[in-house]
Amino acid sequence: MIAASIGRTFLNAWNEKYQKEYAAKEFFDEEFFRLFYDHPKYLLWVQNSPFVQMKKGQKPELLTHNERLEKLKNLHDNIDSGYRDASIAIGFPASEEKEFATTSGLVTDLKLQTDAEEVYLSWIGGGLGVGVAGGYSIFFDHPHILLTIYDGWKIYRKFLNDPTLDKLAGNKINSWNGQWLSFAYSLDYEENPDFGFLSNCNFFKQDEKEIVINTIFWAKLYFNLTEKLSNETVTAYIYSLGQTNKTMGFIPFRFYQGRSILSIYKILFGESDALTQKKDYENMFGIHIKRACELGTVGLQALEPHGLREYFDKAKMPNFSTTSVTEKNGEGPDAFEERKQKANQKNYENIISFRTYKTWLLAMITKNKQEDLHYSEEVAKALKEYRADAKKRDRANLLENELLQAKTKKQFLDGLATLIKDVDPKLLETFKTLRDKVHLMTAEDFGYFVVLLKFDYAYQEKNS
Repeated sequence: MIAASIGRTFLNAWNEKYQKEYAAKEFFDEEFFRLFYDHPKYLLWVQNSPFVQMKKGQKPELLTHNERLEKLKNLHDNIDSGYRDASIAIGFPASEEKEFATTSGLVTDLKLQTDAEEVYLSWIGGGLGVGVAGGYSIFFDHPHILLTIYDGWKIYRKFLNDPTLDKLAGNKINSWNGQWLSFAYSLDYEENPDFGFLSNCNFFKQDEKEIVINTIFWAKLYFNLTEKLSNETVTAYIYSLGQTNKTMGFIPFRFYQGRSILSIYKILFGESDALTQKKDYENMFGIHIKRACELGTVGLQALEPHGLREYFDKAKMPNFSTTSVTEKNGEGPDAFEERKQKANQKNYENIISFRTYKTWLLAMITKNKQEDLHYSEEVAKALKEYRADAKKRDRANLLENELLQAKTKKQFLDGLATLIKDVDPKLLETFKTLRDKVHLMTAEDFGYFVVLLKFDYAYQEKNS
């Protein structure tokens, strides 16, 4: 089973790093059990396992050390007796006496032999799942990633044992792993961070009743992993264990494609903005994890920014107009300042949206070839100049309702042919070059290009 395979990769890396020769059972007893279960709050809740099977009057948070050792012995006994259902081995099928539960699918009736080592490895691997928003978790079969997750276990345990953090939820190791892994690979990382520092990194959501670990969005995790794994493709297993077990299968994460997005942003908008605006534009990237998996690979296409799809599907022009604020009669300075800040924030969000959309579209167009990253901007400036030469709306209508809404190359070239009939001679060469480039584009690249041109034109109009 997959959890056991992940556990094996981790244990081999852990033994090498710490110069040990632990077998899976030894690691489970000496490290895993002590971190995960030998405390009032658990890190991982495994349904129907000996650790959650309570005698009358028992509660997990009230167990003594000896009672927890007894539950550990119960697990050992079950493993030694040959039990191999989901309560004893992580990721294995659930069972109801001789019948498999309906929560398990594709279960073989072959009598497969699974030794005790595999079972303990499955527990170790089960603690290494990376929870992401959307109800799924990810197993990364990558030694450095797994060792990084292990480092985070100790921090989560420290917080759970802190009496001042008694509202912090236990049993959330997958959500914790996602936040920790993203943090550990990010520019914000520092060793042994305290609770306040991680709170400022948006690890937690707090109210009067509880402290909940936020589940990280996969694209944020992806970009932070890209910082260290920019030349790698890592195959991951994406799954959900719960009332009904689900799997999305093995999906390659192409981190080098994320690097291309960051590189294009730097080239277009400068290294300073690429760094200071990083969190804002990265938050816009990424479709739902389930849809990303349906693409067969997690890379550029899965990073499609939120809200961009409607500009492909609808005859819609972007609006990047700047909101200006003037003081109203009788308006107090505080009220005016509040309106001004809201307007500035809206203007900033428009800029980030434009830059994010443009970066992704260019990354899609240039993913297999070298292209001039500023070409669409040059064309947009020429289109703006063409429109400005007219006193009526006929040219604007041609551009905004026909040329920039074209769904096919033929529609676009027909619109361009109409445009060229009365264009200023100094712009003629620009539009002839555009015609030639569009003619040679694939249908896929044209789809991205015309939307990119739509955004560049709208942004030029904003500045007119």
